[in-house]
Amino acid sequence: MDNIDYTKTLPPVYTKIDKHDVFPETTHDETARFNFIANLNQHLATISAGNKTIYDKRVKPNFQNENGRDFKNRHEVHRALKKDPYWQTWSALRRNTMEMRQQAGRSVVLRQINELNEKAAQLNEGKSSLQLNTEIKSPRYASAVDIHCQVGGYHTELGEGDVSVGANYDSGIFVTTTGGVGPGIDGGGRAVASAVKQKFPDFKPKRILDVGCTIGHNVLPIAQAYPEAEVIAIDAGAPVLRYGHARAKSLGIDNVNFIQADVENLEYEDGYFDWIQTTMFLHELSSKAIKRIMSEIGRMLQPGGLMLHVEQPNYTSDMDLLEQAIRDWDCWYNNEPFWSKMHGMDTKEIMRMGGFTNENYMEFKAAADTVDGDVTKPAKAVSEDHGREALWTVFGAWKS
Repeated sequence: MDNIDYTKTLPPVYTKIDKHDVFPETTHDETARFNFIANLNQHLATISAGNKTIYDKRVKPNFQNENGRDFKNRHEVHRALKKDPYWQTWSALRRNTMEMRQQAGRSVVLRQINELNEKAAQLNEGKSSLQLNTEIKSPRYASAVDIHCQVGGYHTELGEGDVSVGANYDSGIFVTTTGGVGPGIDGGGRAVASAVKQKFPDFKPKRILDVGCTIGHNVLPIAQAYPEAEVIAIDAGAPVLRYGHARAKSLGIDNVNFIQADVENLEYEDGYFDWIQTTMFLHELSSKAIKRIMSEIGRMLQPGGLMLHVEQPNYTSDMDLLEQAIRDWDCWYNNEPFWSKMHGMDTKEIMRMGGFTNENYMEFKAAADTVDGDVTKPAKAVSEDHGREALWTVFGAWKS
């Protein structure tokens, strides 16, 4: 048997995460709970390879025998997988880790919510860079389910000045991703900022818009990469914006404005922005919302401006149907109802919804920079390993 150092397959410990002034404090037992969930997540990612084994040996042959043909699409694969006990066990455990992660984070936050709200209020007080609007409501497609199994989604407020859902998101995503997005949970932002700097060294944006920013974790590296730019981060959820703004201030990043807004109907003038960005946002939208938001992006972006979207890869004809079905897990079991539909769309068609042309389309991989060898390992593959590598698909276009 080969000598294998299994410690290299373990996720980093929770104490490696970056802290800031509004980050929830954890006790010994709470830290241990997060570490357990992270290790269980990593184990489930490792044994996911067994799904291919049962697919090749049982699921696919059984389907062929019963139907006299091969699978036509990922939905048929998913329905067949659901009948197999290996998939059932793996999937149930994976769902349970999401629920455990959310409940663990929520209990940590609610234990100290008054202190967290007060800290955020002190950092936010009197700052024009945080603009909330009580008339903005979370759209039905975002509020109808607890996205990612997070109780209350990203919009629910437990009281005046509440930051609980933002703090829960911040404290637990490191666990969900087993450290793959780095100690600052900003791997997607760091990856795209680094890629844009390298690919387009002459690009000097003056105004940057991040749509669907949540707590702003992925826009902060972009703001740091372009410190002279005016950066606007918008979201419909007030508690994530309160927390995100306080988080940015505690990290010393001052060129980001956090604004509560209806992302489908923005009031910025035509051609106002040089760069419009989303990170892991499009798959949270209904098809109608994608069309409306893309139209708004096309309107607000100036000629010669850049639009980019960071996502997991969309399903193409050369992607194996089993891989598509495994990637679709989030749609069926992680409260992301639009995941499958969005990833089944042609990315060029998405661009055309905003008036962009195929000639200006671009797509590339962006790998997170290594911050600490114990935390974020360099992405080593050309595929995302079902989203477990610190590697993202970026697609977009220049506006003619």
